[in-house]
Amino acid sequence: MNPRGLLALTLTGAALLTGCGIRSTEVPTNFGPAPSRVHCSLSEPNISTQATRGLPVQVFLLCGSQLVAVDRTVRVPEGTADSARRVLVAQGLLDELEATPSTAEKEAGYTTDVRGAMSVTGPHRADPDETLRLSTPPNDLTSYALAQIVCTFSDSTAAEGDGSVILGGPTNTPPRRYECTDEVRTRPGSNEPPSTDVSDG
Repeated sequence: MNPRGLLALTLTGAALLTGCGIRSTEVPTNFGPAPSRVHCSLSEPNISTQATRGLPVQVFLLCGSQLVAVDRTVRVPEGTADSARRVLVAQGLLDELEATPSTAEKEAGYTTDVRGAMSVTGPHRADPDETLRLSTPPNDLTSYALAQIVCTFSDSTAAEGDGSVILGGPTNTPPRRYECTDEVRTRPGSNEPPSTDVSDG
């Protein structure tokens, strides 16, 4: 067969392949991204309805190996003094972190690593006023659980509002100031909340 006849057959074959919907390319076809295994997306809650049940707050749950904020409420009696209010809010947040995520949250991929029915109290005599002491020493918590607690507390009225929280355990071991950073939020399993010593002031 002469070269012109061979060229004609090649072009005809290419046209037939195109007409059949087959792309004449050796590059793998991209059918788009694979479906996400976790959505980490919930419908917007009714904040006004939540407010009638208590103080609107947010807690950080785990989803897709990251910390994601979800809406909750905690109850604080009217007229509670600031020092007692801080502890009540912290305990309410801790209870919400320990609670099993709702069915919708489970379906969206949310989990929690905070376990053990922990309690929280205020400062010991030599502690800074804003100290919160957990019934489980912070060093005994998993990096995920510590990240959830630190980021939840530091983003609430349980802390001073500077993105940090002072935590200690049940003994007189000096408390430490923990920070919730972007690295902790995005990779809580690899990045424990950074902490520093605090003075006895």
